[in-house]
Amino acid sequence: MIRHAPALTTEEADLADMVGEVVAGAKERPSDERPGEVTTVRRRLAELGVWTLEPGEPSGDAGGTGEDVEGDHLAAVIFACLAQSWPALAWGSVQASVAARIVDGTRLAVTIRAGDTAVAVVDGDSDAVRLTVRDGMVSGRVDRIDPAGERPCVVVVGDGSVLVLPPEALRFERLRRTGLDGALTTSAELVEPVREAEALAFGVDTDAARVRLRLGAAAVATGIADAAAEAALAYGGQRVQFGAPLTALPTVRDTLFSASLAVTTAWRQVLRPRDCPVWQAAAVLDSACEQAIDACAAAVQSHGGYGYLTEYRVERMLRDALSLRAACDVVTARRTAAVALAGSPPPTDAGKESQ
Repeated sequence: MIRHAPALTTEEADLADMVGEVVAGAKERPSDERPGEVTTVRRRLAELGVWTLEPGEPSGDAGGTGEDVEGDHLAAVIFACLAQSWPALAWGSVQASVAARIVDGTRLAVTIRAGDTAVAVVDGDSDAVRLTVRDGMVSGRVDRIDPAGERPCVVVVGDGSVLVLPPEALRFERLRRTGLDGALTTSAELVEPVREAEALAFGVDTDAARVRLRLGAAAVATGIADAAAEAALAYGGQRVQFGAPLTALPTVRDTLFSASLAVTTAWRQVLRPRDCPVWQAAAVLDSACEQAIDACAAAVQSHGGYGYLTEYRVERMLRDALSLRAACDVVTARRTAAVALAGSPPPTDAGKESQ
């Protein structure tokens, strides 16, 4: 059920139902403790055509100049729907979708789209990326990746260039985190330097890659927030106190409405074409992550003391929202967006009074 999203098209609704069937058919939730199941789910989603979601390129035949808006909406809907149950897999899907486009036309792209190769996409401006290039050789490490798979390929998006680091060149060390079970969070360190010329991917629009990565992450955050708001509504309607459901209390209804309002706003933000500037995509990501954390915190509070018990999903949702904010590196997105925004030339009439 997607109560807070705008009306879906038939195709969007059908694919959302398909994702729901995959989730319902799983015996257990994908987990770090069962990496083989994570791989199985990844491949199953790939078989259904919903692991890598890549809207079409601009069409030059009919005079089109923008991206495939319907495809953008479809991708956001699927990312969000998957995130309602499996946010770690949803974030992995976002990264796979971005990476497949970056390395399109290669054998690696084929294995990523098939779900056979896990992949992590990171921003080269991140503090977690500690790579150096000397005499044409790349060395160093990435402190955190969340690929939803073992031994992933690591794609580092720089300013106008992209490094693709193969798993066989990397040493991985598993990391602990708060939520996102199934993300198989790890560090990745180059075992020995690799030739920069061999790792570079050419002809990549790095701004477009960042926009897709950030708006995709925002869709994942929105899916988490949507699930939390739904859980709070369901619990409020079922929990009886003072002889009536909690939703009979005006204060409870107002709190639930505020949470649903934030989620509805988040949906409107992420359902946009990917031709927006990088700084706007960062703003959407930052807002969506904060709204997800707020919605999950409100859902925990709506359950009272029960909200902190592992038997209830809302405590896990809050942990997932917090870990997603770290995984998609909102700090770097905000910092680089602020630089881009402040560095933009002011309007020619800035500071002038109307005559």
